[in-house]
This record gives sequence, C-alpha cells and structure tokens, in this order.
Amino acid sequence: MPTSVTNNQLLDALSAAEFKRLRPRLELIDMPLGEVVYESGRHIEYVYFPTTCIVSLLYVLENGASAEIAVVGHEGVVGISIFMGGETTPSRAVVQSEGKAYRLPGPAMKEEFTRGRAMQHLMLRYTQSLITQMAQTAVCNRHHSVDQQLCRWLLLSIDRLPSPEITMTQELIANMLGVRREGVTEAAGKLQKAGVISYRRGHIKVLDRPKLEKMSCECYEVVRLETARLLPLMAPH
Repeated sequence: MPTSVTNNQLLDALSAAEFKRLRPRLELIDMPLGEVVYESGRHIEYVYFPTTCIVSLLYVLENGASAEIAVVGHEGVVGISIFMGGETTPSRAVVQSEGKAYRLPGPAMKEEFTRGRAMQHLMLRYTQSLITQMAQTAVCNRHHSVDQQLCRWLLLSIDRLPSPEITMTQELIANMLGVRREGVTEAAGKLQKAGVISYRRGHIKVLDRPKLEKMSCECYEVVRLETARLLPLMAPH
C-alpha cells in the first residue's frame, strides 16, 4: 500500500522501508468524540496518528477546571512521551473532533525510533513544533482576548480537518480555552455578525478564512510558520 493514502502526514513522510516495517502493527481505529485517548499520569500503551480526527491535549486541575495546551490532527502524533522516554505525562488527551486514527503499540514505536534514522529525526522535529504550539498557547491564554483566542483555536482546528466545519458546543470550546462560556458566546457572536463564521446547534463553519486570520492574534501565524519550517512537507493547506 503506498504511504500517500494513510492521510497522516508523519506516516506519509516515512521512507518506504520504514513504513513497511510499521505497517503490520498499524491499526486504523475509530476515534469517537469525547473519548479519552490517555489519562494524566497513566502509562501510555499506544501512539496515535490521526487521519480525520483531532485530539486535544489538556491540563486538568484538581478542581476539574481544564485548559487546552495543544491540538493534534493529521499533521502529527499523540503520545510523544513513549518515544521521548517518559512513558507518562501529566496531560490528558481527548478526541475533540471525531474521525479515525492509526494506532501503533508503544514497543513498535520505540523500536523504530531507536534505529536513529529518518523516523527519529522526523519525530524530534514534530515534537519541537508541538512544544512551540504549547508555549504559544500559554502566552496567548495569558495576554490575548477571548476573541483572539477563539480565532486562533478555530484556525488551528480547521487546518487539521478535511473541511472548514467543526462540531463543537460553546461550552466545550470554553473548557478548551479555559474561559467562561459567556466569553465564548460573545466572541462567537461577533464573528458570526462579521460574516466570518456561521454557528448553529454546535456546528461551526468558517465562511471567511482570510478575515478570520486578520482577526486572530500573531500566535496562530507563529505556530503555522514554525510547523512549516520544521516540517516543510506538512504545512497546512
């Protein structure tokens, strides 16, 4: 099977020999909305290469409050602590937009990573791009308005989806951003009034992407450019 049909850009970037070694261990699975891929502090058994789903990486406080630190879609992999040597992580991974992903057992991932060839190089560069996204998200959440945060979040999400449509309630978006629901309602209302999005019953459709980019803060562009620099074959379209 040619690697170009996996729909995950990391898998597609592997050499034919590397993909051939992994292929028997890869399993295409459903990723339903809200499913917890891994829990904080738990041993991670698999890595996941999303194809049509999006996974949110969240930090959850003792009181139950949470905030998203990064999103992973068809450009990446979920479970980097397996090949980085940590085995566990204090974050939680939850399916934000349902779809499918390839699942690979941790030992198979570590075996290929420790070969030290293209797979290792690719995964380290992806990890750097993910760290950039996490750092920029932290800065954005601290210094930018809810309106700008929502624009950034929408852009990052649609970059990782096959269409500019997102199924997500305002309450869930508020949980992702770590803000009050009222703030998201107000921000979404402004975007809808400006003709940037349409919002109806938990379905958001981006109607004017260029305008959405203008209304966003610089955080989205920083993440996009760094991802393109580190992984030039995998820049969002």
